[in-house]
Amino acid sequence: MELSTDTVRYAAVMLAAGIGIPVLAALNAQLGTRLGSPAAAATCLFVVAFASSAAVLLATGPAALAGVGAAPKHLFLAGCLVAFYVLSITWAAPKFGVGNAVFFVLLGQLVSAAFIDHFGLMGARISPISPSRAAGIALMAAGVLLTQKV
Repeated sequence: MELSTDTVRYAAVMLAAGIGIPVLAALNAQLGTRLGSPAAAATCLFVVAFASSAAVLLATGPAALAGVGAAPKHLFLAGCLVAFYVLSITWAAPKFGVGNAVFFVLLGQLVSAAFIDHFGLMGARISPISPSRAAGIALMAAGVLLTQKV
């Protein structure tokens, strides 16, 4: 199987994002502990994230924001999901462990991603769950569970 340059680039960026998730969890959990409030830590994170996103937007073309008003309103629920993730991991990680928290997030991602791809939900490219894909997901889920002490 030959990998295209785009495939390698996408994989590398997503690998970096994956590496960042537990780092984010550990840093924000510590901030939440120091501040005594997961909500305060999440708010600080989102202020920094907003500033970072705004800088990238300004550098790459702020004209894209012109279409915000025409976008279907349900698409903005993604912001609520990000807030839920950040708040929940900031709250749970100090008590449950960063590894346990992130591994259960990963398990949830495996299941929901397979479901979304199988049915092509929310405009996703359809990728049916074949027996081999289901076995691979089950193997990954088993690996996630085996690596954790709950």
